[in-house]
Amino acid sequence: MKRALVTGGSGAIGAAICRRLAAGGCHVYVHANSRLEEAEKLAREISASGGAAQAVAFDVADLGATGAAIEKILADGPIQVLVNNAGIHDDAVMPGMRPEQWSRVIDVSLNGFYNVTQPLLMPMISKRWGRIINLSSVAAVAGNRGQTNYAAAKAGLHGATKSLALELASRNITVNAIAPGIIATPMSEGAFSKEAIANLVPMKRAGKPEEVAALAGFLASDEAAYISGQIISINGAMI
Repeated sequence: MKRALVTGGSGAIGAAICRRLAAGGCHVYVHANSRLEEAEKLAREISASGGAAQAVAFDVADLGATGAAIEKILADGPIQVLVNNAGIHDDAVMPGMRPEQWSRVIDVSLNGFYNVTQPLLMPMISKRWGRIINLSSVAAVAGNRGQTNYAAAKAGLHGATKSLALELASRNITVNAIAPGIIATPMSEGAFSKEAIANLVPMKRAGKPEEVAALAGFLASDEAAYISGQIISINGAMI
């Protein structure tokens, strides 16, 4: 059984990815930071449905805490599927953006990618099979007013994705990024009205977390072995 870690697994998109990977036969570590109860609830749900899952909690922006948590996870064997989904918004137009707004978003989305991924690489290389999937955003592809910090963090993931894909290609490890547009989550429901979505999205609807999860599930599969270094948008033809 392959072992998967999904950071930000307690959120809507992360939870859908956890369910998809578990249905595909992975033992899934459902990660949370402040939402451990939600992660535990999801792990119980997956287990009750015949899958294998357990919850873990740590702040991906905290290098020491992340390293200690990863060490415990690796004690049971390498992680073969990693989904870097953890990320936060703290929106403001750049002239009014506070330094801590910039730093915290970068710390979670970009430094968190390093903190989680780097210690998992040598064990993954030892298995000569791996899938790394980074969750980005349409904001990193096209930009978005009020999200300079978020767009910068996610665009940084694009460069990291392409570079790491080159480093790991000979080891049968793929590295890709998914860049969702407007997805129906509690966060987006408060930010976009139906009218706004109809104006922004040619398909006239928000995407479903399950649609993002389906793409992640494919990228994590054997069938996607020749896809690496790609930034794949899923946005209803927005761009």
